[in-house]
Amino acid sequence: MIRDFGMLEDGTPVQEVSLKKGPLEAKILTLGAVIRDLTFNGRSVVLGFDDLESYIKHSPYFGAVVGRCANRIADGRFALDGKQIQLDRNENGQHHLHGGRGGFSSRNWSLEQHDKASVLLKHVSADGEEGYPGKVEALVRYTLTGAGALRVKMTATATDPTPVSLAQHSYFNLDGSQTIADHLLEIAAERYLPVGDDLIPTGEIRNVAWTPYDFRDGRKIGAGGGIVYDINYCLNEAPLEAVAFAAALEDSAGDLRMEVWTTEPGLQFYDGSHINCPVPGLNGRIYGPRAGLCLEAQRWPDSVNHTQFPNVVLRPGETYTQITEFRFS
Repeated sequence: MIRDFGMLEDGTPVQEVSLKKGPLEAKILTLGAVIRDLTFNGRSVVLGFDDLESYIKHSPYFGAVVGRCANRIADGRFALDGKQIQLDRNENGQHHLHGGRGGFSSRNWSLEQHDKASVLLKHVSADGEEGYPGKVEALVRYTLTGAGALRVKMTATATDPTPVSLAQHSYFNLDGSQTIADHLLEIAAERYLPVGDDLIPTGEIRNVAWTPYDFRDGRKIGAGGGIVYDINYCLNEAPLEAVAFAAALEDSAGDLRMEVWTTEPGLQFYDGSHINCPVPGLNGRIYGPRAGLCLEAQRWPDSVNHTQFPNVVLRPGETYTQITEFRFS
């Protein structure tokens, strides 16, 4: 089912596509390719809004596809094939975050295909958009499987060399509690990227053992004390051909479990500590700190400035591909 969700200032309509298969239902917006709502056996498991204005004015990337390059790029600057590239510095006027102010999350994607259980969206990013070189054509397909999974497949091609790293930026809360502090989290990574005060990777790759970042055996998120989690976990050195287990999340009662399986080499865990929405979200909920968490499968942040990190440069003739599955049980 398709319905009009509102209209942008330029008169362009934003559409919502409803999907359903088995125990899963999803509502997908053309704006930002947003997962507006996702329910498993009738229980909503993501943060979102009921109106377009709230997404435009107040959303911290709720449910969006972020890009052209997800996460942070130091000073919004990098060298590519001998040229210095300057991107939009949309984070505190210093660093580049999630593709810039006019990144993929703020664009109204075109609706290409849909059926009862899947939808295909497309965005053409112009040469020079937010400072990026070359034109990029990106596709994202959301598919609900009969096994209780939401499958996200993202592809992109480019006319010129340019960094591309997309991420699905949903905030999850599996039981509707005020915070996710009592959720149990497992992350299948032995290493992570330390960051400075501005959340930019230092370039070091550190082992999680004996640190508050070790979630390999699964533990409650709040057990870390006052630590704010906004960190990249190193799953692999490069993208995989097939999805592999990356993380698992369970609600406080252990009644609902979500697993993340992905082809991506990195997983950004953000605990939502800075959420502060002045308007109600889904079901009238007020979203404050840690109302939901993100598990963003992606390439490693600031890779364009670290030769020891996985490559993020997409060149003409190549195809960027990411598959990530959120499996519920």
